Amino acid sequence: MTPASPTGIPAVAVVGIGADGWEGLPAASRAALAEADVLIGGPRQLELLPAAECPGERVPWPSPLRPAVPGLLAAHAGHRVAVLASGDPMFYGIGRALSEELGAAALHVLPHPSSVSLACARLGWPVEDTEVVTLVGRPAARLAAALHDGRRVLVLSANADTPAEVAALLRERGFGPSRLRVLAQLGAEGESSYEGIADTWSHVPGDALNVVAVECRRSPDALRLGVVPGLPDAAYESDGQLTKRYVRAATLAALAPAPGELLWDVGGGSGSIAVEWLRAHPSCRAVTIEKNPVRAERITRNADRLGVPGLRVVTGAAPAALTGLPTPDAVFIGGGLTAPGLLDAGWDALPPGGRLVANTVTLESEALLTEWYRRHGGELVRLAVAQAVPVGGFTGWRQAMPVTQWSVTKPLTTAPTTAAPLTAATTAAPTTVPAQAQSSGHRTAGVDDR
Repeated sequence: MTPASPTGIPAVAVVGIGADGWEGLPAASRAALAEADVLIGGPRQLELLPAAECPGERVPWPSPLRPAVPGLLAAHAGHRVAVLASGDPMFYGIGRALSEELGAAALHVLPHPSSVSLACARLGWPVEDTEVVTLVGRPAARLAAALHDGRRVLVLSANADTPAEVAALLRERGFGPSRLRVLAQLGAEGESSYEGIADTWSHVPGDALNVVAVECRRSPDALRLGVVPGLPDAAYESDGQLTKRYVRAATLAALAPAPGELLWDVGGGSGSIAVEWLRAHPSCRAVTIEKNPVRAERITRNADRLGVPGLRVVTGAAPAALTGLPTPDAVFIGGGLTAPGLLDAGWDALPPGGRLVANTVTLESEALLTEWYRRHGGELVRLAVAQAVPVGGFTGWRQAMPVTQWSVTKPLTTAPTTAAPLTAATTAAPTTVPAQAQSSGHRTAGVDDR
């Protein structure tokens, strides 16, 4: 029996169901479906329920699903509602949307083994050591961030074409030797599987309800990409407007991304700071602002190639282009520091505890950062690198332009100030920065229920 919510109205039952249908459901799940006045789910799921045991009104989800949730629930308020979900409703399922809409107390969730659990059981893979990437309603480029030699990845497919898309992406990203196994209709009598190598994948599309298991193998000549900031510069398409590898690593360390946080990357260049912020955790979010349309398109390509297609690219000049953006947890300014009001706009947008990091190679911008450091504190460092290069028959050092970096955390309480906004014209000549650190380079001028 479905329990009542705190309001006394029966809670919405959210019932996980597998490809084995009604026969695979435990007694509690069957009872919740049998008692429901209204049954909501995907057409495939609703067809799994026998009419005699489940006489409630059947309502298929419209497409797109997520925007329809509030209206459907409101239309059936006061009735006993059961919502069908694929496998575990709280694992990339409709359970999240329902919880956000109604609150957890208004739900009675009855999970079924997820496709991930079933796939790992068939493969002998420990669930906790297996990466999971869903491509349901999401671009295939998301998979690229999970590709590391020797790792095991389960891909939740959008349809029958997903296995071929996965194989193509593996080839493009230098993981052609990877082995793929497609597991279809997991848990059903008609369960099946087939496998192959990405480089030679030739299988025709099969069952739409499938999971793709990937054993990652990197090609010997493919660029190796690690999990920490500071990817090789060669990983990026660039016209030279790129925060170089070692400065990038130091910059990301100063920005200190954490799960769920949002970054503004102002003066995106090639997008490297925003890309590696997003690679830090799947829930990180980022907006990059770039005034050059050609570079903005290049940023989008870099984000797709490196597995973070969710990067939002805003084409426009800051600070005007910052208007209306969601509140950031951190702001990075990698170009255009002398634009009137830019630093003020970034600082004002940050909530208490937010971080701001700015890099520059010019004396004028360095003077500006020095003055902001004097007023707000934080850390002011100079990052410099020298690389070994041939000098005739010998080897010598070639010094890159030093980068001045200011990083600061906005205090929890900010004292009022009447000082005029700082610009390059109002700041004094550059002074000696208080600390130095060896580094390198510089920037030279963003529901599975069917």
